[in-house]
Formats: sequence, C-alpha cells, structure tokens
Amino acid sequence: MAGQAQFEELARQLSAVGAVKRDMGRILPPDCPAGSAAVLTLLGRHGDMRMSKLAELLAVDMSVTSRHVAHVAARGWIERHPDPADKRSRILRLTPEGLHQLDDLSRRTTHLLAERLADWTDEDVGELIRLMTRLRASFGDCRSAPLRLPAPVDEETTRTPAST
Repeated sequence: MAGQAQFEELARQLSAVGAVKRDMGRILPPDCPAGSAAVLTLLGRHGDMRMSKLAELLAVDMSVTSRHVAHVAARGWIERHPDPADKRSRILRLTPEGLHQLDDLSRRTTHLLAERLADWTDEDVGELIRLMTRLRASFGDCRSAPLRLPAPVDEETTRTPAST
C-alpha cells in the first residue's frame, strides 16, 4: 500500500486537476456552461431518463439538476415529456439541436485534449484513462458513502505506564 507521502502528493495532484477542468471550461460556448454540458453529455451517453436519474448521475441534488435542465430546455436542447409510468415525472430527451450542441462540445473537447496531450503516446493516454476509471470506481458514489476518518488519538489515554 502507498505511504502517507504518496497519498499527500496524490491529493496535491488531484487538487491541481481543477486547473485542467477550468481550461476545459474555457472552451465551452458562452451559452453552455459546464452544468449544461454535463446534462447534454449524460443524456447523449445514457439516453432518455428521468430527472431523478440525471441528478444521481450528476451527483448533485434535484434543485441543482432542475436549474441545469431549465437552462438547456430554454435553449431548445432537450424536451421534457410526461413519463407514461408516472405522470408526475418527466422524461428528458435530447432534441436535434441538443445533439448538434453535444457534437460541438465533443469536437471542442477532443480538439483541446489532442492539442494539450500532443506529446503523449497512445499508451500514455490509455494508461491515464485506465487509472482514472479505476480511481472513480474506488470512490463509487461519493454522495452515499460518508467519509470515515480515524478517531483522533488522545495521548493522555494512550500512554502506557512505561511512557509516563
């Protein structure tokens, strides 16, 4: 198992990934912020779905999901249809305009990654994908599993007679 120093360095590197995400956010069209792009991407990947499923995939609460959905719906990128199984729910579906927007986002992202990783080998990119996939799997659904930190050590109660 990795040691404390390695985990500390990993934490620093993961914090620095924010800079990569910000750079990727800069290529988004002005009317398509990151939350909207995530909605389009998930609908493109998983197909039609209920808002509750989208919230689960986004790992945010329903109020945040509702704002993202309202934004993309106002631009005509998705449609909301009544769920035949539950009339109180809505099924979200990409429109042709939404598919076009998703294609544009994909082109922009692919171009940026190809530009920034031009000096990486195919094997390097494949290894990064493999390791990031494994890292995400190790964390699972971060919303449902509370972080369990070790109990603080109380030096007064852990002293042995020999150490006093």
